[in-house]
Amino acid sequence: MKNLITALAFAAAALAAPHLARAQSLPAEPLDRIVAVVDEDVVLKSELDTQVNRVMAQYANSPQQLPPRDVLEHQVLERLILQKLQLTRADSSGVKVSDAEIDQALTGLASQNKMDLSQLRQAIQQQGMDYEQFRRSVRDELIVQRLRQRVVQSRVQVSDAEVDTLLKNGALHRGQLHLGYILISVPDGATPDQIETAKKKADDTKRQIDGGMDFAAAAIRYSDAPNALEGGDLGWRNADELPPAFADASDSMQEGQVSAPIRGPNGFHIIKLLGKKDANAAQLVTEFHARHILFKITELVPSEQAQKEAADARQRIVGGEDFAKVAKDLSQDTATARLGGDLGWFSGDAYGTRVAAIVKDMKPGEISQPFQTDAGWHIMQLEDTRSTDKTSELQRDQAKNMIFQRKAEDEYESFLRQIRSEAYIEVRLPGGATTGGVAPTAGAL
Repeated sequence: MKNLITALAFAAAALAAPHLARAQSLPAEPLDRIVAVVDEDVVLKSELDTQVNRVMAQYANSPQQLPPRDVLEHQVLERLILQKLQLTRADSSGVKVSDAEIDQALTGLASQNKMDLSQLRQAIQQQGMDYEQFRRSVRDELIVQRLRQRVVQSRVQVSDAEVDTLLKNGALHRGQLHLGYILISVPDGATPDQIETAKKKADDTKRQIDGGMDFAAAAIRYSDAPNALEGGDLGWRNADELPPAFADASDSMQEGQVSAPIRGPNGFHIIKLLGKKDANAAQLVTEFHARHILFKITELVPSEQAQKEAADARQRIVGGEDFAKVAKDLSQDTATARLGGDLGWFSGDAYGTRVAAIVKDMKPGEISQPFQTDAGWHIMQLEDTRSTDKTSELQRDQAKNMIFQRKAEDEYESFLRQIRSEAYIEVRLPGGATTGGVAPTAGAL
């Protein structure tokens, strides 16, 4: 969900851009044109312009960080091409997203911006954007996310032996890292000349950063990574989820320091250490036993109505009715309703940050006020709390997740290269090329 919210927030940045709204009111060109052919699909100039304008809107206060318009257009076009290829593959693989799931994602985005769904719709329309088009973009993001999950789950396996070996070797890095990232990619089967050209570009990029160029601006201009247009920001990640070379290099770096180019299987990497958090020595985890009742938000049930239903249910319980009985009667969480809303024992963040924030301030027996999450409106009753030693379990989970994430990055990057190499792609922007085979993708880590 995190990647999705980031993508949605990036799209939503255009909402606050007045010049984009003005651009919407300008007379449209009489004829659209095709800027890329992707198998049996096409990318139109209007699609490209919309996405480029969104990027420019995001950097309206620092336009100097963006590359020239023609370079930016090629970067954005590559994103659109990869998205169309993924959507086509998702469709042929039977990957679907329901209207309810789209509503849930939109509700999460609205909540993130302190709005409800009706206010989000109004904000989008007030800026001259079509709400249904925005909704379709959310659907596409969800489909791509689900395709990735399906590909990774079908290709990545982690054995107990791999976990045992990692723990035995003491190769776990503790804590979290916040990194900036630049990739200078090399194509599969690169020649020595291609590798040398990429190395020179990486060295030159590092020299410009050392000379005072902002790292984020360098990422936007030179990086081939998918997050280049976000300034290369990888956000906070567990150190063990990152490539070993990144974690190892970060061990000897100070915050704000930029590494020398690091050779990797898909190119040259430059990282900047933006932050570091050490892991807590204690492995005691506070667990909660709670019940909840869920009221979902849909097109037919707006947020205000779901909130009122939650408040009415709470009043019944405060008035003397049994929480479990009311949960069986009313809760729309099919997994727990028949259990009287029982969530069992869980760690604070198991059901998301909002639930964690609510439950940590409750006392046993207390019933929460109605609160909202991506799933809808809830009320919760805390049964009890306990402190559990999870040292061994957490270490195994950490090791398994580290191995899985590293394999997942490699496998999905391989998948993207595969579907792109199999596709017929004709780029009709100046400097574009027709490919029916090898073309380097904007690589993952």
